[in-house]
Amino acid sequence: MMKMETIILSDENYYSNEADWHYMSVSQYKDFIKCPAAALAKLKGEWQPDSDKKPLLVGNYVHSYFESSAAHEAFKEENKEKMFSSRKPFGLLKDFQIAEQMIDRLKQEPAFNQIYQGDKEVIVTGELFGIEWKGKIDCLNLNDGYFVDIKTTKDIHEKKYDLYWGPGANFIERYGYALQMAVYRELLEQQYNKQFVPFIAAVSKQTPSDAALITLDESKMQSELARVEQTIDHVQRVKMGEEAPEWCGTCEYCRSHKKITGFTNMNDL
Repeated sequence: MMKMETIILSDENYYSNEADWHYMSVSQYKDFIKCPAAALAKLKGEWQPDSDKKPLLVGNYVHSYFESSAAHEAFKEENKEKMFSSRKPFGLLKDFQIAEQMIDRLKQEPAFNQIYQGDKEVIVTGELFGIEWKGKIDCLNLNDGYFVDIKTTKDIHEKKYDLYWGPGANFIERYGYALQMAVYRELLEQQYNKQFVPFIAAVSKQTPSDAALITLDESKMQSELARVEQTIDHVQRVKMGEEAPEWCGTCEYCRSHKKITGFTNMNDL
């Protein structure tokens, strides 16, 4: 498989297209699993999703606060046009008022404040199943051997059907967070030659917000890694142009490029 010259990641280039071509990430892997055609078009710069970016901004608003005051102020300045109403009285939009509430909810939890100690936004790299991966850790406590990721979600206790996990899947399963934490742990253990324990600090977008410190199920993390091992070679070959990407047929990208070429039986819907 084609090898590219290693690039050194930093805060400035971590999210760059060059870094995305060189490294696999959990978010990129999930994109390719969901729809290879859309993921490849996005990577090539031929298409960008037109979906609502507000949930991502709300999540980043909360994350940046707990990274540092400087990072939070920089985030607010960069995104102020998306966060504030253009009508009088020009205040924070409701979504970001809820984000402020979510921040306050975590701040008032002694258990969260005690565990969320360590280096913030730590970049890690390593090799999994013959592919170079990257990750960015919200909070890494190197001395005590654990790491924490903050997750914002609609409802911590909501359960829905998932194609992989089946009925009653929680938000950690549905959004691939067990996979993310498993990959991060593998990369950290490679980089620092010691074992780490993953935790999720979850806060809901409800009013009032719910909050929880969540441990990860080992068997489910291993299941996710096993799925990666079975699929990553195909994903990488599609990414590098060695195999044609499949179309999922239902995502935003596929809907916008789809052509009717015949009839579809109702049982195939």
